[in-house]
Order: sequence, then C-alpha cells, then structure tokens
Amino acid sequence: MLDSCRHLGGPADFTPLEAQAWGPAVQWASALVRELTSCDRVYAIAFGEGAPHLHVHLIPRFAQDPQTAAWSVADHYRAVAAGERAAAPSAQVADLVMRARDLLKQGVLNGPAHS
Repeated sequence: MLDSCRHLGGPADFTPLEAQAWGPAVQWASALVRELTSCDRVYAIAFGEGAPHLHVHLIPRFAQDPQTAAWSVADHYRAVAAGERAAAPSAQVADLVMRARDLLKQGVLNGPAHS
C-alpha cells in the first residue's frame, strides 16, 4: 500500500510537485510487487471511504487465480474485513518486507527520487 505524505483526499488535491512525484512512486512500487510475487500484473486501487487520506493498494494479479481477477479483488478485501476470509499470515508479510529491503540494498530496483 502506498500512502501520500500529506493528508489529502485523493489525486485531485495534489500540488503539481506531488502529482509529478506520485507517478514514479506508483510505477516503482508496482515493479517491486511484481518482482516479489512473480505476478502477471499489479492492480492499483484506491479505496477512499475509510478515511479522507490517499492510500493506494497495490494488488498482485495472477492470471491462473480467478480470485485475483478484476473486481473479485474487492470482494476478497470485503471478506477479510468481515472475518470471512483470513488475512495473509504475518510471517508471510514479514518475509515479503525483508525481501523488498534486500532488493533495495542490492540495487535490483532503485527507489523513486524524492522531491
């Protein structure tokens, strides 16, 4: 998930400098998700009802898994929120974070420039 640095409701509220920086940040983070998961593509979805703050969920899409197709991803989020489906195990999440940090240290994926 990507969060905006400043508290704002969405891209319409970006300053020109924030708008210029957001695209490369989404591109880089999406490439990182693809590298970590070996997914076919990465969905970028912003759900803005929970709080008036921009946060974009980067969701791996696997062509062979119909549960990751299009809007079924939103159904998955709702099922987790309702307790009908388990969230990813914390050990698995921690492993992805460690692998992401290792990739950054190795320079495999260079992070976006900060403005």
